[in-house]
Amino acid sequence: MNDDYPGADDPRGKSRTNLIVVGMVAGLVVLLAVLWFLSGNRNPDQDRLSNPQVEQTAEQDQSKRCSSNATFDLVKRELFRRAAEVRGNNELGYEQIAAAASIRVENPVLEGEEQAATLDCSGTFYLGLPPGVVGPGNKTNLTADLDYTVSNDAVVLRNADAIISSLAALTRIEAPPAAIGGETNTVEPALPAGDVANAASPSAQPTPVAPVRAGPSFNCARASSPGEDAVCQDSGLAALDVNMSAQYRRSLATATPVQKQLLQSTRDRFLAYRDRCPSRQCIADAYVGRMREIRDIMEGRLTPAR
Repeated sequence: MNDDYPGADDPRGKSRTNLIVVGMVAGLVVLLAVLWFLSGNRNPDQDRLSNPQVEQTAEQDQSKRCSSNATFDLVKRELFRRAAEVRGNNELGYEQIAAAASIRVENPVLEGEEQAATLDCSGTFYLGLPPGVVGPGNKTNLTADLDYTVSNDAVVLRNADAIISSLAALTRIEAPPAAIGGETNTVEPALPAGDVANAASPSAQPTPVAPVRAGPSFNCARASSPGEDAVCQDSGLAALDVNMSAQYRRSLATATPVQKQLLQSTRDRFLAYRDRCPSRQCIADAYVGRMREIRDIMEGRLTPAR
């Protein structure tokens, strides 16, 4: 036997074997470290199934709620409900007017989604009044850009004060005849009997229909300010003045001494503001704001400053 050949007991052989084992262990440790690093930086959503078409379809379904006829009908009824509240009475029969009025909406848009069942929408609304009813300036159509929130079977309106004040100032006129010259006119559904003045006789000669003017709560012969002059010349403003004055008198009759003092002091401020108004819309908004102010005083939401 050659004594120079390293055997099993040769220290040099054992060293090489140890080096190989250490290398293999080190490589395994590095591989495990790499796997751990990659698993820790994975996108948690990368294995989830996603379908852009499904998401787009869901968004379209939500948009349909903003533009559905059911939603538009809710908006219409809410407009008339709030108008009756501003007016302070329901002598005109706002529910019947709402049922007979038409509504059209352009560019209904889904602005955002607060919760799964609550949508913020906007659109341009065109409200057609039924025969026998006109708004300020004898208008039979009203329009406004509204923001509305749809939640289940209810809506909340924003930026609606202008059209609500116009609806609060609706007046009755004589309904036009149903037939002229032997031809039947297509009209929208009539209001219930007794709500609208009787139509002219078909045999009568057609004549221009004039609105039935109603005066304000004060004597126009003694009008002494620009605001009073404007109210006397506009039946819609006159109606707002009558309703505000009636609300004011009812409130004074039941007010506490503190409420009565506040009602009287804010009345002077309202009149001064109204008389400085440069436009009809400003005056109408002033009356709507005053009626809201009276209600806040009586419900304790407005108290004297200390």
